[in-house]
Amino acid sequence: MAVKNLSVSKEGYEKLEKDLEYLVTVRRSEVAAKLKEARSFGDLSENAEYDEAKNEQGILEARITELEQMIANAVIVDDDNISLEEVSIGSKIKIEDLELGTTETLQIVGSTESDPDNGKISDDSPIGKAALKKKVGETFDVEAPVGLLKFKILEISK
Repeated sequence: MAVKNLSVSKEGYEKLEKDLEYLVTVRRSEVAAKLKEARSFGDLSENAEYDEAKNEQGILEARITELEQMIANAVIVDDDNISLEEVSIGSKIKIEDLELGTTETLQIVGSTESDPDNGKISDDSPIGKAALKKKVGETFDVEAPVGLLKFKILEISK
């Protein structure tokens, strides 16, 4: 499986590293201890605790591998490289919903940092994807379950 480059902020990259370190140094030891304890219960063929611990270990190792690949393929988006001319990853944008007349401020982030409840939307989300490369004053359309939504870029900042 080919892994594409992953755009992340400096904070997002540091969070990935912190998550990986926690899983490797803390969770791996906890799961190993569970496995050891489960083995002590005897016959492994009928040992539900052992099966559960082995399953947990598999999930943990898969997540560790995933984080390692994400970190290896991460491209850190530096604030100095965020354009104020057009929307890119890292941009904070103020948009107007042209039908409702409401405005919203969002930050376009990489998919691992997406947090819509806090105004951080992924560059892969419908609005994020449609807003990329747009300039102040330009409009863009987004296909949504409720129909076509129209937005206008009011402001771009870092």
